[in-house]
Amino acid sequence: MIRALLLSAAALIAAPALAQTVAITGATVALGDGSAPIQNATLVFRDGRIIAAGSGVAAPAGAEVIDAHGKWVSPGLVAGFTGLGLHDANGIEESNDGSAKGSPFAAAIDVSTAINPTGVKIANERLGGVTRALVAPDTGNSIFAGQGAVIDLGDDADPVMRARAFQYVELGEHGARDAGGSRPAAYALFRDALTQAQDYRRNPATFGGRDRGALIKRSDAEALLKVIDGQVPLVVHVDRASDIRNVLGLTRDYPKLRLVLTGASEGWRVAREIAAAKVPVIAAALADLPESFEAVAATESNVGRMRAAGVQVGLSADGASGGEHNIRQYAGNLVAITRIPGATGLDWGQALASITSGPAAALGLDGEIGSLRPGRRADVILWDGDPLEIESQPVAIWIDGKPQPMRSRQTELRDRYLTPTEGALPKAYDRR
Repeated sequence: MIRALLLSAAALIAAPALAQTVAITGATVALGDGSAPIQNATLVFRDGRIIAAGSGVAAPAGAEVIDAHGKWVSPGLVAGFTGLGLHDANGIEESNDGSAKGSPFAAAIDVSTAINPTGVKIANERLGGVTRALVAPDTGNSIFAGQGAVIDLGDDADPVMRARAFQYVELGEHGARDAGGSRPAAYALFRDALTQAQDYRRNPATFGGRDRGALIKRSDAEALLKVIDGQVPLVVHVDRASDIRNVLGLTRDYPKLRLVLTGASEGWRVAREIAAAKVPVIAAALADLPESFEAVAATESNVGRMRAAGVQVGLSADGASGGEHNIRQYAGNLVAITRIPGATGLDWGQALASITSGPAAALGLDGEIGSLRPGRRADVILWDGDPLEIESQPVAIWIDGKPQPMRSRQTELRDRYLTPTEGALPKAYDRR
């Protein structure tokens, strides 16, 4: 069966892009919108978009039909926040475009210009089921890290779906460090930067001229004005409950801010306040240890408790051990802990949504990516089992309706050295 699926996928790759209707039949289809999976269902997509999905859907005449009985279909995973495409090797400065500590710019930095679609990690994560990523910069010389991007992980030269998709800022322990040593200093820097951006709006001709003491550049001011006006979401990394309250309070002075919280290890302590403010959260999935002073109240029930309080929650891939694709293991763990007395997790549909439509919705992209609802981009994964089971693997992948190669640097190395022969061994190997 798997061989037949792979042959069908290979045939699609050879076909003209977006020229054919595809119907995946007989599968267990998980829409990614929080609903329960649908047994023996059909998914249809055409021209890069989802057409229909459900148990009563028929394969259109002339469609390429893939028999997927015994398999699962889900939307592609959305990994955020991540450095995918910015790092070839984390420990080598020359290959790392995640931060710019020596730059005079901060909020103006646009990471979309550095995304490398041929980076080794891109294919590795795609083969693990990740089809989109929310790529965030790291802070350098300011609490403002810069403007993040939304990318696809397709096998092509144009990975950027949306450049300058959000502004990323640190306002917890890291923000205190970047601002000179304290949280009050970080908030003073934040407010002063926004004030200077408004000064720039009022009189751009003199900004940076007579005002030689300006802490930000013109391009920084332009980027921050879009944040002040609510045109671009402001993603704020905080963990401590008191820091979360302070961030929520920023809307009193800047009412148009479109806040998104990330990290939020103590979010459960202020979950009702977050829900009342209608601020989405992309939370650390398994931040269940008091590993810092700002996460003393961390608990594995954090995401479940926030969800129960009405908070729109997704899972962050930041710090995901083994790669961004392991966010599905974290989502699965949140299902498993519902069986532990006193713990609060997620049901299966909510857990899948937390790594698909949840992160997309936080940035206002749920109408485009993250689910298999009609009209969404056809980012489709065909799995050999339940996608929240770590042993399950993709057997076919489509991004924007285009079939993707089922290979990566890891699979090529595996195949090369799985059964090495004398001639294939590097000359330096000891053959004794």
